[in-house]
Amino acid sequence: MPSYYMLKGFRRPQFLAGVLLLLFLLQASWLVARELSGSEEPDTAEAMRIGEGWKQWHGRGFAGVTALDSSVRTQDQNGQEDRSDFDSERSPLLYLASAGPLLAWPGDFDRQSGIYWRWLPRLPFLACGVFLGASLWYVSRRLCGNTGGFIALTLYCFSPALVQASAAWHAEPEIVAVWGAFGTVFTAIAVAHTLYAPREVVLWNWRRIVLLGVSLAIAIGSQFSLVILIPVALAFLLYVAPVRRGAGTLIWAAACVLAFFLLFAFYFFHWHVFVTGMQHAAWWRATWQGFAVPGVYKQVAVRLARACPAFVLALPAALVTYAVWPRTRYFGNTAPLLVGVLFLALGIARRDIAGAFLLASAPFFFIFVAGVVADLIETQKRSLVVACTLGLMIAYVTWSVASLVKVPRG
Repeated sequence: MPSYYMLKGFRRPQFLAGVLLLLFLLQASWLVARELSGSEEPDTAEAMRIGEGWKQWHGRGFAGVTALDSSVRTQDQNGQEDRSDFDSERSPLLYLASAGPLLAWPGDFDRQSGIYWRWLPRLPFLACGVFLGASLWYVSRRLCGNTGGFIALTLYCFSPALVQASAAWHAEPEIVAVWGAFGTVFTAIAVAHTLYAPREVVLWNWRRIVLLGVSLAIAIGSQFSLVILIPVALAFLLYVAPVRRGAGTLIWAAACVLAFFLLFAFYFFHWHVFVTGMQHAAWWRATWQGFAVPGVYKQVAVRLARACPAFVLALPAALVTYAVWPRTRYFGNTAPLLVGVLFLALGIARRDIAGAFLLASAPFFFIFVAGVVADLIETQKRSLVVACTLGLMIAYVTWSVASLVKVPRG
């Protein structure tokens, strides 16, 4: 009897989620295969990431800080040190991740063997895509139940933009930053909920402290402007657990120290290089002029639709429902909505890297839509809501797969 109920109540949802994640991995792998079969060498951006990471792995310099490897540093027209010699947007993390798997390759990197070794730099990003999907499933299922979990995971697994980012198909591997941002927000919320337990919370939460610190390091190391997650994490900790704010602040501080240590580790613990990289980091550089340009909002809407074509119908419907139906306005729906809107605003303020922020907003909107739909399914209009949701999902999956099949070689 126990095994039967485990099969029906526990293993079946996880198995179906695993199938969806496998389909996601197959789509991303298909994109990688199409690209590699149509070209003999990596494109310029990927070759640069691999070269910079390979250089650092072999102790020949530091990825993204070219000026420190030169005996003569360049200067701009004003006589200041030229920042173009530094990667002001990210730490060496992505470079090291791209080149790291190549350390296991025993042969030479020639064209004849390229079909094999050129898969290796994509493996970390494919893994991040799967891990983000698994994280999304875990969070959405806890917040919205099995129904909401499957809706959110389906939206994720067939998202053209997230599949492309995981495959690094003619695009920057922004999936790492997205995973880090998602993990930071919901780990902070999870830590805050455990503060209600009558235990020595700081010591008891050491695993979540480590997870929060790692998530922060991954996010900020992949995109310096995601430093905004530090105050966001603190805000959630203090809001969710107002009765234990001292403990929450201490946990947040411990996670920040760990994130700082890991960020330092990306520079292989070379203090001078680390400090110089931090001095040239673009932590903010936001401009609010974009909010006054109507065309910017159209571009944001177009990018969201490209990230998830189902948003064209699902997101406006969820927003209207949230606005008119008080039952949907609880923390499980509101928190992902607020974070998603925050990332949209940051994408408008930082138009040079808007794509990263807009992509990071998508998983939060997936959970928001899934939560609202799950609430609607519990009403007397269940049959109508289920029919509309299934129809939308079938059309979404069909369109995404059909578009993927048409991807040309190269």
